Amino acid sequence: MTPQPRLRTLPAWKALEAHHARCGGEHLRDLFAADPERGERFAAEGAGLYLDYSKQRVTDETLRLLLDLARAVELRPRIEAMFRGEAINLTERRAALHVALRAARGQVITVDGQDVVPAVHAVLDRMAAFSAQVRDGDWRGHDGRRIQNVVNIGIGGSDLGPVMAYEALRHYSDRRLTMRFVANVDGTDFAEATRDLDPAETLFIVASKTFSTQETMANAQTAREWCLGALGDERAVARHFVAVSTNAEAVAAFGIDPANRFGFWDWVGGRYSMGSAIGLSTMLAIGEDCFRAMLGGFHAMDEHFRGAPFERNLPVLMGLLGVWNCNFLGARSVAVLPYEQYLKRFPAYLQQLTMESNGKRVTRDGAVVDYQTGPVYWGEPGTNGQHSFYQLIHQGTQLVSCDVIAFAQALNPLGRHHDLLLANALAQTAALAFGKTADELRADGTPDWLLPHRVFEGNRPTSTLLAQRLTPAVLGALVALYEHQVFTQSVIWDINPFDQWGVELGKALAGHILPALESGAEPALGHDSSTNALIRRCRERR
Repeated sequence: MTPQPRLRTLPAWKALEAHHARCGGEHLRDLFAADPERGERFAAEGAGLYLDYSKQRVTDETLRLLLDLARAVELRPRIEAMFRGEAINLTERRAALHVALRAARGQVITVDGQDVVPAVHAVLDRMAAFSAQVRDGDWRGHDGRRIQNVVNIGIGGSDLGPVMAYEALRHYSDRRLTMRFVANVDGTDFAEATRDLDPAETLFIVASKTFSTQETMANAQTAREWCLGALGDERAVARHFVAVSTNAEAVAAFGIDPANRFGFWDWVGGRYSMGSAIGLSTMLAIGEDCFRAMLGGFHAMDEHFRGAPFERNLPVLMGLLGVWNCNFLGARSVAVLPYEQYLKRFPAYLQQLTMESNGKRVTRDGAVVDYQTGPVYWGEPGTNGQHSFYQLIHQGTQLVSCDVIAFAQALNPLGRHHDLLLANALAQTAALAFGKTADELRADGTPDWLLPHRVFEGNRPTSTLLAQRLTPAVLGALVALYEHQVFTQSVIWDINPFDQWGVELGKALAGHILPALESGAEPALGHDSSTNALIRRCRERR
């Protein structure tokens, strides 16, 4: 028998549908007018982050019904199953235990009967020792020169996390080291990343769990040739390359000293791995103490998620609000708007975390869903985005929910810059919530013919995340917050957030197309007529 999704048959879901039919159109202006203390009541705090969700289109009843839904899908037991190391990644038959990467030394977390925490800390200790060697100048290149440049070669989770973390924590980084990141198989990415670097002073980190990822290994081989072209000695590879991988044999065959292979585990998904050895470039940039502080922030949010009551639990609240916006209000995308330049890569990082996790069309038992999952995530730092896409958010026809991220203190205080930044962040959430009516515009002197163009409907749902300042610990808490929000929503939607079969098909087809592009003779093309025509056109114009 074909399995059927059960979410919409749950009494808790039907209660939310009935509630939405009664009051889904209520305006935030009216909700705030009816409750002068709404801004203080609809807020929660944990792990150094303050969440104001008062500008979400919810009432006390909405929240009660959403919490009923969380209990109906047994969210609490599912959280415990993850923290216990159960094989909750059903399609790959393994645990999803990224929380172990930031567990305290001495904490016990078992997978298949084995405590994994000692192995996690053993890798962290090796990373710390190696990072100290490079940062202190004790690790030298093949000709004895100090390493001045570090290039991380990876893709997906082996790139997006390290890039985001480096940019986010650049304030804390060692400016003597030039950090670069190569991910795209487009040769331009490698060429531009290395154009001004000296191979004798450059260290490459090749980050690939299997050491077979096509794009990563193409870039790694090019890096090897670039390095040897200048240094001329195969032995140089061992001084200029280290690996983050589980494939010891392939790493050794590449020429990397096995002592300089940093491993991780199959219970760590790529997009959840920035606290593992995948974060080696991050530790090189910011040092052991800051890296461990970041892990401490992760752990603080893990403990908050596991222990806080759902009504005060930041990831649970954000997850449930996202379900309300997506499945009941019809918001198909989420704009992440950090009012902090250092977080410029945070929206791109969240794109993989959220959309690769929850962009699924079947439930855990294979039933095709009959409801929306996985909204599109996107965004840019404020205030840049205000002069770009905010027009659509304010007055467009699509409902976009927004997460605004702000900090009370600046890392680089310059005159009144930070006050201007904060003023814009807070003003945008107010404008999105309350808008401006025709009557208000008339009172301001707007002529009637211009009113339709200047009316702001408002009632756009926003959440504001506020922290004191951007520190390594706060970054860790922020990332863990979104990780656990993703998990909360996956439990509601009854999907597996830890696999990513959707990325495989295009890669497999590329393997079939590549020989046709590289062939010296006209090959027999067995693809569709469009692909065949495009292959021929590419070959003719090379």
